[in-house]
Amino acid sequence: MASPIFYLSLLLLFHLNPAHQAVVAAGGELVYEDGYTVSTVLDGDKSNLKVNPHSLLHQSTPSDLFVLLDSAASTFYTVSLPTTSNKTEMQRLVGNGEHSYTDGELGLARFNKPRSFAVDFSGNVYVADQRNHAIRKITKSRVSTIAGGYSQKAGRTDGPGKDASFSDDFELTFIAQRCALMISDHGNRLVRQINLKTADCTRHSGSVLGSTSAWLLGLGLSCLFGLIVGFVIHPYVIPYTGRARTSSSHLDMDTLPNESGETNSDALLRHQKRSC
Repeated sequence: MASPIFYLSLLLLFHLNPAHQAVVAAGGELVYEDGYTVSTVLDGDKSNLKVNPHSLLHQSTPSDLFVLLDSAASTFYTVSLPTTSNKTEMQRLVGNGEHSYTDGELGLARFNKPRSFAVDFSGNVYVADQRNHAIRKITKSRVSTIAGGYSQKAGRTDGPGKDASFSDDFELTFIAQRCALMISDHGNRLVRQINLKTADCTRHSGSVLGSTSAWLLGLGLSCLFGLIVGFVIHPYVIPYTGRARTSSSHLDMDTLPNESGETNSDALLRHQKRSC
């Protein structure tokens, strides 16, 4: 039977092994996995606009901008990350530090300390404005309410957006596969769904135009190649008329007509042109 010293030695080797760096915490053992590094890409105190980041999401492809929410200031910003400068340049999207409920133009719209938002493929921002019991939508030019908020009271009613109601504790996320917003209504212990417009669930990129251009280029080259081949083999085409023909040493193969009076090489060229 192994001695206690043997087991103690194994335990020490296990904990000293770099591949398994363990720390004994109050709640149990923590195991750290190597290969990860933390770096700061935005300092709210060093940006041109002082912010306290609460949530951050990428806007939409092909944009390289991120949407940043400062919940304490009820304000949304756009920012490009990561930045190589010491001072990050940010732009205010909507909000000015006031806590209220106003739709309309971006410069006039107000929120009330929202804490959750989502972005669709068109770049629209959907906001879970809990304190206003509403779900709001931010486009490139204005803010609107798409569900809740009408009664200004908490509730759990489904139905058209104007009639719907939410608790004062809910979050949302965008699910492209369902083309919908999924809402975790914590206060009501419900999962809710709002279907979106199909156009806002389709990825926008230049790949379609690029594929079309490549297809047209390939078609053009194919037609050109066919015409060139036709001209190259033009002198060597042997016609077939169904009649006995004289030896090739006495006839010009290019000028022998078919039953319609058309030479075989002319028919080939006409076929190539039709294909293009």
